[in-house]
Amino acid sequence: MCKTEYLPGQVTYTCPRDGGNLDVELDYDTIRQKFQPGDLTSRSEGSLWRYLPLLPVPDPGGEGTPLRAAGWTPVFTLKRLAEKLGLERVWLKDESRNPTASFKDRASAVVVARAREIGAEVIVTASTGNAGAALAGMCAAVGQKAVIFAPKSAPPAKVAQLLVFGAKVILVDGTYDEAFDLTIQAAQEFGWYCRNTGYNPFTAEGKKTGALEIWEWYHQIKDGMVKNGEAPSEAPLTVFVSVGDGNIIAGIHKGFKDLMALGWMEKMPRIIGVQAEGSAAIANAFEAGTEKIIPISAQTIADSISVDLPRDGVRAVRAARETGGTYIRVSDDEILQAIAALGPLGIFAEPAGATAYAGLVKAAKQGVVKAGDPILVLNTGSGLKDVGAAMKAVSAALVIEPTLEAVKRIL
Repeated sequence: MCKTEYLPGQVTYTCPRDGGNLDVELDYDTIRQKFQPGDLTSRSEGSLWRYLPLLPVPDPGGEGTPLRAAGWTPVFTLKRLAEKLGLERVWLKDESRNPTASFKDRASAVVVARAREIGAEVIVTASTGNAGAALAGMCAAVGQKAVIFAPKSAPPAKVAQLLVFGAKVILVDGTYDEAFDLTIQAAQEFGWYCRNTGYNPFTAEGKKTGALEIWEWYHQIKDGMVKNGEAPSEAPLTVFVSVGDGNIIAGIHKGFKDLMALGWMEKMPRIIGVQAEGSAAIANAFEAGTEKIIPISAQTIADSISVDLPRDGVRAVRAARETGGTYIRVSDDEILQAIAALGPLGIFAEPAGATAYAGLVKAAKQGVVKAGDPILVLNTGSGLKDVGAAMKAVSAALVIEPTLEAVKRIL
């Protein structure tokens, strides 16, 4: 990348010189002068907007709406699963608790704030479902117009969300990548503001709020251990992230980099990207030791991470490489097994969300993580997004006649 710098408002999307994705650079010196970590962590707001001083957008308003409920998702302990894997400390951050049930609400909330700041009338995006649902939901919350292009193969539950939220939905007889390109053309033609991940730099700014929450949560975990007389692990926190177009893992990395630049975090977490075997263009580049992303023909049950040409591939490669992480591939069968493993703990993950846990299972077997490593897995979306896939992960329900004798027979 050319490392050219631009002033705010000078460029809207990608770099005019080389087409690369842009990072939004914060004024770290000014932030340090005005704020201390406690100024953010002591806030009562239970959403991503508690980190407004670290976001490049103004407060969007929307009090009392789903826009103010994005983020601040819970972290659960996976004690039983950790024991099976020979690990000591494993947690899962459940992004299915977001307003539209996926991690994508974070990016859409910040993009809506940016759109309101610049006076955009219509926001458009390409999506296999989750990003579109997130945009439609956040736009509905504040009366913003939204247009969604989605491949016609998108799961019906995701398309239903788009329609119920009142977005203009256009199903494309083609792939996500074709919908992506069409979205950009439409945005240029009609003057719409484009949310596309790996294209609009503010999407990563929304997704980095996941890292800010992880930082705050893990600091509390370590403080609690010290108070209980326990010694926190010397190893860095390892974060497992499912990867499709690369924008989530790039955003998580950006959040951690911002915290390191501010001097608010002592140690950079290790980030491990997990890709479906049938959609592994970024893993291919990482393993080849390059940043050149070569398109593939993606085929995987995990529709949310099924991408021919990842649009944020370069930053996704760097997220693992610069943090001492790696990439892991998992099969569709391993993804289904992960859905089934998480369910008995009360966590209903869609295939893309369960992919991260499937990666942890394989990493534990391969020795990529050690017994004492503190580990956090991201579940990026709810299983209700793709019930068809969920049913493939479990046995069919029994059907009996309505008698007690029939109940006794199956027991």
